[in-house]
Amino acid sequence: MKSVKSDTVFSQPRKSIAPFTFNEQVADVFPDMLRRSIPGYANSLDMIELFARRLVSPGTRVYDLGSSLGAATQAVCAGLTKAQIAPVQLIAVDNSPAMIRRSRERLNSQPETAAVQLVCADIRSVNIKNASLVILNYTLQFIEPKERQPLLNRIYNGLHPGGALLLSEKIAFEDDAEQSFQTEWYYAFKTYNGYSEMEISQKRSALENVLIPDTFSKHKQRLERAGFTTVHLWHRFFSFASMVAIK
Repeated sequence: MKSVKSDTVFSQPRKSIAPFTFNEQVADVFPDMLRRSIPGYANSLDMIELFARRLVSPGTRVYDLGSSLGAATQAVCAGLTKAQIAPVQLIAVDNSPAMIRRSRERLNSQPETAAVQLVCADIRSVNIKNASLVILNYTLQFIEPKERQPLLNRIYNGLHPGGALLLSEKIAFEDDAEQSFQTEWYYAFKTYNGYSEMEISQKRSALENVLIPDTFSKHKQRLERAGFTTVHLWHRFFSFASMVAIK
């Protein structure tokens, strides 16, 4: 089994901090970065597998939008294989060539994921159709706020009745005291996982104006405006939340 490289992207001091991008350096250490930066990440993948077993229908499509290295896609594949749901067309989309290339290597090494269609493209340009499940796993937060509603509208229109959107995001809080508490303990979580104060500070600067979080109420408002009749918050760990919206 290939060893996971440790995330050292921000371990050296920088004179200036460029905006965060999903480049080769990030792709090389991304599994470790996710594990140490997103509380509950592994659990969210387990639940994607469970949701896939219950919500995906034969003859439909599953879209993983902002698929990065394909972890959510692999979770869907595992669920469909165990539940013997077929045929299903899986489409994983990411705009980072580095992520798509490494994702192809990972997926092709596993027989059950070899049929996944990998697309290097802006998720805003993808035509969603015949879908029973769409996944935005920590992706919407990187889309310009004004572009988020149109994207959710297109996802809703491309889903079958009873189909679902799985949405995980870093969220903001309306109450200042709550925001301070969640931020403080999230950084404590990162320190616990071995990141230095310098690493935390430099990454925070790199993500400023790149990752723009919304409150849960804002997410729910957008989803309902798109047409989703049911929106549930099923998991939250500090400022990271997972939702399921049913058409």
